[in-house]
Amino acid sequence: MWALMEEQVGAAGAGESRAELSARLNWLRAAVLGANDGVVSTAGIVTGVAGASGSRTALVAAGVAGLLAGAMSMAAGEYVSVSTQRDTERAALAKERRELAEDPEGELDELTDFFRGSGLDDGLARQVAVALTERDALTAHAHTELGIDPKALTNPWQAALASAAAFTLGALVPLLAVLLAPQDRRLAVTVAAVLVALTVSGWTSARLGGAGPARAVLRNVVGGALAMVVTYSGGVLLDHVTG
Repeated sequence: MWALMEEQVGAAGAGESRAELSARLNWLRAAVLGANDGVVSTAGIVTGVAGASGSRTALVAAGVAGLLAGAMSMAAGEYVSVSTQRDTERAALAKERRELAEDPEGELDELTDFFRGSGLDDGLARQVAVALTERDALTAHAHTELGIDPKALTNPWQAALASAAAFTLGALVPLLAVLLAPQDRRLAVTVAAVLVALTVSGWTSARLGGAGPARAVLRNVVGGALAMVVTYSGGVLLDHVTG
């Protein structure tokens, strides 16, 4: 019995490591998606401008403006989203802390019920609940009831900077391609660079999620290609109408 109890307590401690691993994977997925957004949106902008004008200055201005606007938009959106999530987590932890102070026995019974529902018999469920409560009652309840690690709350500034950086890295692919390629091959080089980048980001996001990469890569490439076709066609049409 004691061996099983120690196994349960150890598993609870390992839960923090699993939570940290899950958080890191979520950050990686967010970074990949941010980079993907940077690739597609900036590619759409520069190909649209290329369709309307061959001016290098116009391409640089549009590409840089799209990069900066997109990076700031991603950062602001992520900051607001993560701040809201952290406020919710803090409120839930404050409520749990208050309940532990006002009714420790009731909270211990609640934790016991959780382990009993997980398949432990009454006696062992109580022993595990007591052991975890003595170690760190708030962390035990936060993990089991809320799925929150009180020592690793989300950081909105970190999330905002990471999203802006990821978007910027993605946006640099079409921007550099359209700037560095010879003028007569500018569009072809940009499209090729974008499709390669989308293939890589699709494969990476699929692998991080444990899914097969073929479908994710196809979705990514088709979506990006469609965006470039639409914006380039729009640029050509605008040039035709206004020219």
